[in-house]
Amino acid sequence: MSLRDRLNEDLKTAMRAKDAARLSVIRGIKAAILQAETRGERVVLDDPGIVQVIAKEVKERQDAIEEFRRGGRADLVDKLTGEIAVLKDYLPEPLSEAELAQLVETAISETGAEGPKDMGRVMGWLTPKTRGRADGKAVSEAVKTALQRRAQ
Repeated sequence: MSLRDRLNEDLKTAMRAKDAARLSVIRGIKAAILQAETRGERVVLDDPGIVQVIAKEVKERQDAIEEFRRGGRADLVDKLTGEIAVLKDYLPEPLSEAELAQLVETAISETGAEGPKDMGRVMGWLTPKTRGRADGKAVSEAVKTALQRRAQ
């Protein structure tokens, strides 16, 4: 079952169960997907494209949680934390540190990178394989560290 079909089925299930919180999040995902599809050139997103949209939604909520914590809004932190839990149901299994390190090493050997100046090439190879499975900042740090070790 495609991710789009799963979202549609889960939407129906949430409506039947009168699960307002889950229903709201799924509707939000569908709206974000529609917005991404109609932005610029009209395209129909495949599963990796939908995963990218959902990962972006998770990132936005994580950033907002930090702001709400600083502002002392525990109620909104709880709400967004619940939304993130629903969104993560649709993302692939996150990469462990060991898996990420292995992917970074593979990317470095595949691209022939020798040092920090090759970071863009490595990230270009690695990003599609880690999208939705690892935080971009963590991937970038892992690549930077590995490339610095190689340069020494």
